[in-house]
Amino acid sequence: MDSGDSLFYFDTGSKDENTMNVDKEDKISPASYGLVNPDLQSYLKNCETMLDDPKFESIEDRIIFVNNVYEEMKGFELQLTTDHEGSRILEKLFRISSEYQIRRFFSLMREDTIRLVIHRFSSHTIQTLLLLSAVALEREAHGETSDLAAGAEIEGEDEVRTKMPTFEELLLELVNTLTPQWAFLMANEYASHILRVLLLVLAGNPIEDQSNPKNSIKSKRSAKYVEDRNGEPINHPSLSIQRKIPDSLTEALNQLLKTTDSSINDLVARGFTTSRVGSPVLQQMLVLQSKKGTLEQPGSLLDKCLLNLVSDPTENARRDSALKLMIDDIVGSHFLQKVMELASPKLLQTLFERYFCGRLSVLSMHPISNFVVQSLLSNAKNERQLKTMIAEIQPTVGTLLFKQRPGVVRALLDSCIRLRAGSVEIMNALYSGLGISALDERKELINLLAFLMPYKEFVNADYDQLPFRIQGSLIIQLVLQLPGDGHEPIMNSFFAQAPDRMYSWCKDPSGSRIIEAIISSEHIPLATKRQVLDQYSNKYADLAVNKYGSHIVDACWKVSDMPYKEKIMIELIQREMLVQDSPFGRIVMRNCRVEQYKRRADEWRERE
Repeated sequence: MDSGDSLFYFDTGSKDENTMNVDKEDKISPASYGLVNPDLQSYLKNCETMLDDPKFESIEDRIIFVNNVYEEMKGFELQLTTDHEGSRILEKLFRISSEYQIRRFFSLMREDTIRLVIHRFSSHTIQTLLLLSAVALEREAHGETSDLAAGAEIEGEDEVRTKMPTFEELLLELVNTLTPQWAFLMANEYASHILRVLLLVLAGNPIEDQSNPKNSIKSKRSAKYVEDRNGEPINHPSLSIQRKIPDSLTEALNQLLKTTDSSINDLVARGFTTSRVGSPVLQQMLVLQSKKGTLEQPGSLLDKCLLNLVSDPTENARRDSALKLMIDDIVGSHFLQKVMELASPKLLQTLFERYFCGRLSVLSMHPISNFVVQSLLSNAKNERQLKTMIAEIQPTVGTLLFKQRPGVVRALLDSCIRLRAGSVEIMNALYSGLGISALDERKELINLLAFLMPYKEFVNADYDQLPFRIQGSLIIQLVLQLPGDGHEPIMNSFFAQAPDRMYSWCKDPSGSRIIEAIISSEHIPLATKRQVLDQYSNKYADLAVNKYGSHIVDACWKVSDMPYKEKIMIELIQREMLVQDSPFGRIVMRNCRVEQYKRRADEWRERE
């Protein structure tokens, strides 16, 4: 097959010694050390119960237990890493091991690193070791690690122990070992996860965000497997923040990026853009290059991925065909989303003019490429780019809103907020898309967005039967954040509605989000918010006992001055039995500190 016929083509026949090649599977096979001794396996399974719920009476008991486990498996460590059950138990053991024991185990794997990182089970063990190394690096920099095994001081041992390599030394050696095989490892489904973690560790970037599963470096299947077997993520605070890294590791990362940038050939780089396994690693490498200012150099990794678009932006039929296919590719589209995020204004303009201009309407409706369009729109680099994009999207805004593609409109609003520009243009596009032609029709704007329906349909619909649309609620919340007086169309529409109708929104999951956004918005003047609060006068107790309305009361409380807080307080006290009878009402009462007000009103006023 000709190399130009496929997006995912690896030049496996290349003989250039300076070019990384992924065709190494016939030379390197996953590690294999035979079956684990049944007695040892049984012992470790018994220990797993204690590892799942490590409640030791004292630190000494925990240290003795961990030391005994390491003593029992001495000489079989690598064998256990390649065992299905053994590798999982090791990961649990590492979580309560000393840093000395982690370093010792890490050092044992140095002799067979490549074969271990491509192994189905040992790759997870190495990944856990890397995460623990990231946690320990900062302590090591402050000289807080020990070269003695845990318990040595407690037991009074005086024996001389072999000095273990530091975490810094172990990571440097790991980088040196993996770099020559980098392209091959990127294409391996097990090793690729290790490469991603390693890059994050070397850069000191956040690795795990436990509040957002999408940011996890573990695959969904791996995370589910660990969860089903009582495994716990390494939820250390330092993994979710930027960490200080030794200069030697920073230099190692720079050298790694430089080496891979020059040695991965064009065809291999292009292949990784549509590889489910290699693309996440590739994207991480581009992020790091962007931070170092080397992303868009001629001949860079990005230049190779985009078929030399950076170094030679002239028209190229072969390149244009390949990139248009990439936009519609389920994996390639993710790669391009990252490119949009990282691209300079010049490169983004080139991409827009060459591959999106005149096609936004069609691409926005595509089930895959619409996400690339969203990334393009949300990453507009300047006001000129933004207004050009709005102008092209405007004729199809109605179709986007009503045909399950409101994310494209939200992307434009995101850019308007970020660049503090385009408010008038985006609102005109919304009016056009919603079928609003006359000024007096704009009073229904908040309804049309909340229910995502055109004006002509709304005026003939049964209001009480209309369902809120989550995407419409999100669009309203974004409009409220537009710079200057961009929020006024929504607020004018809000005040044009019957108060009872707006009150009913407070008790709806989506409607309450809109009301809460209005009250909490930093862009809406306090005087305007006071008009909103006045609409709920004598209704705060009823709102407090509602699951969604209680959040409205909390929001009103936060923006109220002292006299208005006392007004809310008196209303809650007058209907205290009703409010206290509701779990949501009790939370509101606690947040407002009603009991303290009843006992010592003066002290309450001072604290408020």
